[in-house]
Amino acid sequence: MLFAAILATLGSGSSGETQPQTRPRAREAGLKVGVLPTGALNAITDVQGVLVGHTTLIRGENIRTGVTAILPHNGNLFREKVPGAVFVGNGFGKLAGSTQVNELGEIETPILLTSTLAVPRVADYVIDYMLALPENDQVQSINPLVAETNDGYLNDIRGRHISRDDVFAAIKSAKTGAIEEGSVGAGTGTVAFGFKGGIGTASRKVPARFGSFTVGVLVQTNFGGVLTINGAPVGQELGRYYLKDDLSAPAPAQSNPDGSIIMVVATDAPLDARNLRRLASRAMIGMGRTGGSASNGSGDYVIAFSTAPEVRIRLTNQRDASPTRDLKTVTNDAMSPLFLAVIEATEEAIYNSMFRATTISGRGRTVEALPMDRTLEILRKHGLITVSR
Repeated sequence: MLFAAILATLGSGSSGETQPQTRPRAREAGLKVGVLPTGALNAITDVQGVLVGHTTLIRGENIRTGVTAILPHNGNLFREKVPGAVFVGNGFGKLAGSTQVNELGEIETPILLTSTLAVPRVADYVIDYMLALPENDQVQSINPLVAETNDGYLNDIRGRHISRDDVFAAIKSAKTGAIEEGSVGAGTGTVAFGFKGGIGTASRKVPARFGSFTVGVLVQTNFGGVLTINGAPVGQELGRYYLKDDLSAPAPAQSNPDGSIIMVVATDAPLDARNLRRLASRAMIGMGRTGGSASNGSGDYVIAFSTAPEVRIRLTNQRDASPTRDLKTVTNDAMSPLFLAVIEATEEAIYNSMFRATTISGRGRTVEALPMDRTLEILRKHGLITVSR
């Protein structure tokens, strides 16, 4: 049985600094989330043209951080902007560039995810990258879009170790295809529901009669609450959850709900900025399905964009920057299937971030990966695991 093979391979996921990348994604473990089909890779890169790159920093005893770059396309984003929107679930965060995105409805740089205190430096390095592109030699304003979660439990966050080379490497290594998940990039030092969080991704396709559009989501999980997987009270049954009665338990066992989650949503549906904002808001429902509580100290943000060529904003003249675009957008009445797609993809992306994450130690602390054997047993007990023979 697949289940037995997984258990034999994985064990509890609680020993050592890290485990090999043999931990399954949620769907590989037999968990089916929602009703819509996934894309070919079940990743944000199922949206044609989207690229993702990571720089992971694990150095010495205290540096556990990184950068993740999401590129809507591989061209010059300042010259060929994409429609975009930012939705704020709870605004305890430092999301650079969000006000211009929502004012103009445009994204003009790669989207960077990183550590909280690294945001200003990363934003500066993104500006360096964009100004250095040959076609941008006359550009005098750049709006870098940089989001964060606080990885200070495991990482020397005050050291602000992200360098210009790290940011450039994440952008330049960005690629289509399968994405590395778990304790990588901006997810290297994160914690979710008292277990190791990280980077996760998933996708959904809407039926042909609704346009055959794809919605992809990538998350950086560093938040808490009461972990729920497909409705099963996993956090409770594992004894690690927010407001747990045993107040003498160590901090991770209490699953502090503060932290943050960044959700990046991509779609090939031709959406304008207004409907992208509506789409982004539904990602919060996917987060809620996992047991997240959007606490006072949690920064819960969604960044959404469309890759559809017909809604891109193209600058046709470097001197006067006169824009052109053909607006043929999805109507309001056609949005509902996309709403369900983003809810399901967000939920599964969060599970993947934890299923793939490995145990990490830093600053004299250890955050264990979600124990796969016990988690799968709980899901089996609730009838939520489908096993291939």
